[in-house]
Amino acid sequence: MVKESKKQSEKQAKKKRQETAIQKIVNHYFYTKGLSLEELKKDTKKKKIIYSRFTRPAKQLLELAGTVTKAKKAITTVSRWAKSRNLDYAIETVFKKWLELDRLKPKEIVKKPFYRNDPMVWSEAKKKWYVIDKDGRWLEFADKKSEIKWKIVK
Repeated sequence: MVKESKKQSEKQAKKKRQETAIQKIVNHYFYTKGLSLEELKKDTKKKKIIYSRFTRPAKQLLELAGTVTKAKKAITTVSRWAKSRNLDYAIETVFKKWLELDRLKPKEIVKKPFYRNDPMVWSEAKKKWYVIDKDGRWLEFADKKSEIKWKIVK
């Protein structure tokens, strides 16, 4: 009798320590949001995050994906796509984008040329750079190419 209860309590303790599949999915979702497991636990205790709100969509995602690995991969794909476009996302976003997951790509980072903070344009026909001034006039670029500054424009 004592041995049985001891085995039972060991099984329960082991069960508590191991993450369930749903917990793995929810934790991965928060990881893609930039929260570590420790931060997630703290925020849950302080009631900043209501963990149980994410369990139902995680369970649905697990059923849709079939495995935890596929669910995590889908969350990662959607998170990269959303972050590159400065969009917020939730686990439910993965459902909405499920059919187009293979086509979701992060937005490419585009660097554009500037000269003294004025935008520049390359003319293929004339093979020359032009600077667009504040008034919208196109001025021919006559400085060194090293003076062109390339900036990331979102």
